[in-house]
Amino acid sequence: MKKYLVTGGAGFIGSNFIEHLLASDSSVEVVNLDLMTYAGREENMASFSENDRYQLVKGDICDRSLVEQLFNDHDFSGVFHFAAESHVDNSISGPEAFIKTNVNGTFTLLDVARNHWMESPGQAKAGKESARFLHVSTDEVYGSLGKEGLFTEKTPYAPNSPYSASKASSDFIVRSYFHTYGMNVVTTNCSNNYGPNQHDEKLIPTIIRNAVKGNPIPIYGDGQNVRDWLYVTDHCSGIALAFDSGRAGETYNIGGRNERNNLYIAQTICEILDRIEPSMKSYRDQITFVKDRPGHDLRYAIDASKIEGELGWKAQENFESGIEKTIKHYLKKYL
Repeated sequence: MKKYLVTGGAGFIGSNFIEHLLASDSSVEVVNLDLMTYAGREENMASFSENDRYQLVKGDICDRSLVEQLFNDHDFSGVFHFAAESHVDNSISGPEAFIKTNVNGTFTLLDVARNHWMESPGQAKAGKESARFLHVSTDEVYGSLGKEGLFTEKTPYAPNSPYSASKASSDFIVRSYFHTYGMNVVTTNCSNNYGPNQHDEKLIPTIIRNAVKGNPIPIYGDGQNVRDWLYVTDHCSGIALAFDSGRAGETYNIGGRNERNNLYIAQTICEILDRIEPSMKSYRDQITFVKDRPGHDLRYAIDASKIEGELGWKAQENFESGIEKTIKHYLKKYL
């Protein structure tokens, strides 16, 4: 059996990934290290919590003694690192937690993995030649685009929030462990994810929840901020492919090629709700524009040509197909 450590597997993307991994490879055992903060929820793990190839360990990725104990007990041959503070608004009001988890936590995991897998710089221990650390990051590290252009793997980093700065820092630490120690690492930078298990604080769940509860639907500024939307199961397949087939030391951008602005997102959700869960009046009447947040990047969009061309990955969902599935999932939760 192959034993993998997944960090942050009780969260949105991590839980979807564990479900994907256990279903696609019967030779895999997964240990999920999650601190179970507000973003990690038991219900996210319901589909695999009883699987005999799965174990949850409640703990902090910054706790070096715990991470070392897990490596010693399980002799991991791979790490999928999802654990991160990720909500931009929270990083503005309380940046310290983002530095601690995203920077110090990533360093702790990397350094313990290096000591467990590497004999010396450039020399893996016997039996650990293929052990790999996959670091999950974000397109927000690249900053903000104008109305044209796409983020590629060669786009200079220009983070604009404490969240994106902390993720950029962690990306650079991962990069340094490849170039300094020859450690087998791969980084993926994704566009905005959506789908089942996303936390209530994020944009799409917030729109759906406020709509069906009859509350104002808050949209920052004029609603023209653009994101490239990626359905979470497409992201999971890209991560698995990058881990299995990606080149050591490389970065792969994973994007859905689904650019939509926030106002379009809200209006589309309202139109679908009007059709499948009609109210006395259109949900669009609840859309409310609120003061923009500080440092709000105008546009993100990813060029996924590298992972598409080198590894054969392709997103299966467009936004219009994925959002209907997503709405139906959240209606079961909010109604």
